[in-house]
Amino acid sequence: MNHRNSSALAFNVRELQHRPGTMDTLDVEVPAPKDFGTALIGSPEGAPMELDLRLESVHDGILVSGTVIVSVHGECSRCLDPIDYELPVDVQELFVFEPSPQGDENVEDEQVYEVRDEEIDLEPMLRDAVITQLPFQPVCRADCPGLCAQCGARLENDPEHHHDVKDPRWSALTGLLTDSEDPEPSEPTTDTREER
Repeated sequence: MNHRNSSALAFNVRELQHRPGTMDTLDVEVPAPKDFGTALIGSPEGAPMELDLRLESVHDGILVSGTVIVSVHGECSRCLDPIDYELPVDVQELFVFEPSPQGDENVEDEQVYEVRDEEIDLEPMLRDAVITQLPFQPVCRADCPGLCAQCGARLENDPEHHHDVKDPRWSALTGLLTDSEDPEPSEPTTDTREER
């Protein structure tokens, strides 16, 4: 399949365009684009992405289906340890030849991918598919205890770690309680008043 240099994820589909029933396969490794993820986790720019896709020409466009495997890197949202794994994502999207006119009531309000200048750019489709599969709050493991909110100590290394934290809203009352709990011992009264 011819591949232009305009984008690492743009592929020429001239041989498939308007030829329903024809098919081609795309089995390549491409670099991940910039900002391919969220703030905490994603695929670093330039990291390898394995595409194993089938491109089928249908009446309305090119149907792209298959699997993409991305190298994911990030950090645990609890303990900040690095996280690295391979994420396979299944995709199936239609790249249309003629997008519906704006304002067409019969078209749902969703992303439409198009064939432009005999090319399909897979980046928007892959970005939508992969990023929605990334965890919102990634963790290195489900039971990660994280870090101490007071001093940043790793709770996994010291399970008994804790701080006696007093709510500042009660500090004034704490002072009153302390005064009332430890009163100065009073001298016993031994004076007796004479009765008149």
